[in-house]
Amino acid sequence: MSIFKKVSKKLIKYNKTISFVESCTGGLLAYSLIKNKDVSPIISQSFITYSNKVKHKILKVKKQTLSKKGAVSKQCVKEMAKGLHNITNSDISISISGIAGPKGGSKNKPIGLVYFCILYNLKYHIFKLNLKGSREEIQKKSAKKVFKEINNLINSFM
Repeated sequence: MSIFKKVSKKLIKYNKTISFVESCTGGLLAYSLIKNKDVSPIISQSFITYSNKVKHKILKVKKQTLSKKGAVSKQCVKEMAKGLHNITNSDISISISGIAGPKGGSKNKPIGLVYFCILYNLKYHIFKLNLKGSREEIQKKSAKKVFKEINNLINSFM
């Protein structure tokens, strides 16, 4: 059974809602759950906030965070998760931002750098990934890692 199906079954079993705000994965996280049956009760909402303007306007990510730390930073994904939670009040709020390539990387923030945050019970669990591969491979590897960490979190609280 895929990690995506495992997580969907556990969320259904424990009646936990989840929401996503995605940048580099462009909806892949939400789709990874939505493609499974019987998930309507657990999926609260999903946003794709690709631009910094939208991250600020919708999620209330501070302009200072975006200008000083950048959209691909632990501070940004933390603020994204907080903003998402304020909008959806989901049990679990997930945010992700990264550089999937093939362009856009730099020495300090190379292609394959991804941050994501899982907010549960007002606790922020922030992860940093350094992935290799094509744009699509980086997106798929990111999604798989996010769901592995969601699964670990569910196992720890249930």
